Amino acid sequence: MLDVKRLVLLRDLAEYGTVTAVADVHDITPSAVSQQLRALETEAGAALLRREGRSVRLTAAGAALAAQSEHVIAALEEASGVVRAFDLEVSGELVIGCMPSGLETLAAPLAAALADAHPRLRPRIVEVEPEQSLPLLRQRELDLALTYRYPHLGMPMPKGLLAYKLFHDPLMLAVPEELRAIDGLAALRDHRWITTPAPSACRDVTVHACQSAGFTPVIEHTYHDLRAALALVAAGMGVTILPMMMCGPRPGVALLPLPGKSRTIEAVIRAGTQAHPAVSAALQTASTIPACTAS
Repeated sequence: MLDVKRLVLLRDLAEYGTVTAVADVHDITPSAVSQQLRALETEAGAALLRREGRSVRLTAAGAALAAQSEHVIAALEEASGVVRAFDLEVSGELVIGCMPSGLETLAAPLAAALADAHPRLRPRIVEVEPEQSLPLLRQRELDLALTYRYPHLGMPMPKGLLAYKLFHDPLMLAVPEELRAIDGLAALRDHRWITTPAPSACRDVTVHACQSAGFTPVIEHTYHDLRAALALVAAGMGVTILPMMMCGPRPGVALLPLPGKSRTIEAVIRAGTQAHPAVSAALQTASTIPACTAS
């Protein structure tokens, strides 16, 4: 019988490429990872790794087993959900990861509604960017992630995860009031730009939009708090692109639509957990909160 925890390590080695990276993800030593993978080879009765100096590569058998591990893990998640479905009440802890821009409009009302409807359920909110939330979800550090993707950037959903669309959040161009009458992005090629530090999807979408308009933006200022960007724009420090859900009225700032540009707000779970009572309740409730039903 193959050990599931060892299968997870093999799956992660296929994704991250090095034993050191897998060790970092699981907060264990590289030698412990190597020991567990050697034990998995013994269980499988086949060579799963090919050692090349200090690095390792998956053999054909190793790659095939790593691919199958997603199905095994999902089946075990589903089996756990079937058992929990016999509980008379939805209970336990539900860890919800949420991007910073959705804490107020998504996570807070979701947690409140769940706690009200299911008194024995303990929703716990963790603020985390999508770049970190999806790996944490796969490693069972989160049960559900409220996150976003930019469809026009071609951002695929990692294997083993399921995404449920909540709504589309249009992107807006934020400029000082005196620039309200500009004719499209191309007119801003000589202006200073404000965006998030690299690497980030928000920065990528800004650069992509500008390059699609025929220029590469000169990024003068960076920020982590999306709401702070409007203060910089109002002060005349530059222009930026923001999702509509972060664009409240601000004196001195004009908000202009960017046709065809938006991000998709999603609730993401591990494959196989959709029937788990707490996860199912969260998915159903998420679709009823005002931010989702208004779109």
